[in-house]
Amino acid sequence: MNGAELGRELSTAVVAFHEAIGAHLGVSAVDQRAYALIGKLGPMSAGALAKEIGLTPGAVTGMVDRLERAGLVRREPDPEDRRRVVISTDGDAARVFGRAFSGLGSAMEDLISGYGEAEQRAIADYVTRTVEILREQTRKLTSGQAP
Repeated sequence: MNGAELGRELSTAVVAFHEAIGAHLGVSAVDQRAYALIGKLGPMSAGALAKEIGLTPGAVTGMVDRLERAGLVRREPDPEDRRRVVISTDGDAARVFGRAFSGLGSAMEDLISGYGEAEQRAIADYVTRTVEILREQTRKLTSGQAP
C-alpha cells in the first residue's frame, strides 16, 4: 500500500471513529472539534467560535445547543461584559469524553508498546508529520487554495 492509500485509509478510519463517538454522545464530528477548540483556547463567544471553526454564527448556535444538551459545554455571562455570553467546557465533560475515548487510548497504548524505542520515535515522527500535513491541506481547502 502506498502513502496516498494509507492516508485515505487512516482518514476514513478516523472519520468513522469520530462519527461513532458523535453518535454515542449525540454530537457531530464538527461539534467535537468545537469542543476541543473551546477546551484548548478557553471560554469564548459564539462569534469567536464561529470565526475559529469557520461556520456562521447561526450554525454555531445549533452546535452549542447540541454540545450543551450532551453536557459538554455551558453558556455563562461574559465576566467582562454581562450582556454577552461565553461558551466554556463543562467540568464533567472531560470525564464524558474520557470514557468515550478510553477504549481507543488503551488500544493505542497496547499497540505502541509492542514496538521498540527507535520504532516508537519513527511512529511518533510519522504521526506528527501526518497531522501537520492534514492541517496544511485543511487550511488550503478552507482558504480556497486547493487545486
